[in-house]
Amino acid sequence: MTGIGIVVALDAEARTLRDVRRWRGRSERLDGRTTVIVAGIGPAAAAGAAQALVDAGAAALLSWGVAGGLDPRLRPGAIVLPAEILGPGGERYPTSLAWRERERRRLAGRGPVVCEGAILSQGTAIADPRTKHAAHRASGAVAIDMESAAIAAVASSRGLPFLVVRAIVDTASDELPGAVVDASRSGQPDPWRLFAGLVRSPGDLGALLGLAGRFRIARRALAAAAAAGLATPS
Repeated sequence: MTGIGIVVALDAEARTLRDVRRWRGRSERLDGRTTVIVAGIGPAAAAGAAQALVDAGAAALLSWGVAGGLDPRLRPGAIVLPAEILGPGGERYPTSLAWRERERRRLAGRGPVVCEGAILSQGTAIADPRTKHAAHRASGAVAIDMESAAIAAVASSRGLPFLVVRAIVDTASDELPGAVVDASRSGQPDPWRLFAGLVRSPGDLGALLGLAGRFRIARRALAAAAAAGLATPS
């Protein structure tokens, strides 16, 4: 395989690229030059998927999906094209400038786009606004995800172009429901664990419904970005 290898965590994120059903860990070829793997949540799953794509011949890697907002100015659906990924151990991974600029031009007029700044990428979510604000002040990152640093590390080790396209779901002022955080620990959202969490904390239901609405907004933004056509690394 040559071309772009795309790593996504969730089926719902992958379906913004093309509306077909996928199983976790299975790859789906979008066209002759683009292949997607739905890896599951977290850095270990993302690294494994990125390595599989590279081993299959991918010449560039793209991290695609949703992210949490750290910059208070970002609203749900904002598209973030970070210049840099900050890893959990202080690693810094630049994204491809030329590729990012081509993607930015394709997305012009399709919603808020952030090209500067960074995404903080670590193995755990940040659930509460106070910790989000502290992370933003300490790192300068505008958003947070759990996979991009792992994908970036694989790209860096092979000297491959790397890009991130992420849509904001929860803002810096939103608190993630504990039931959602707990239900996602297995790598994919577990509906039974989510139900059990809501039974224990029924007060999370309102926050969960709000988060679901923001997730739909983020998915629409990603779908619009995909409809614009993915830029090529060169």
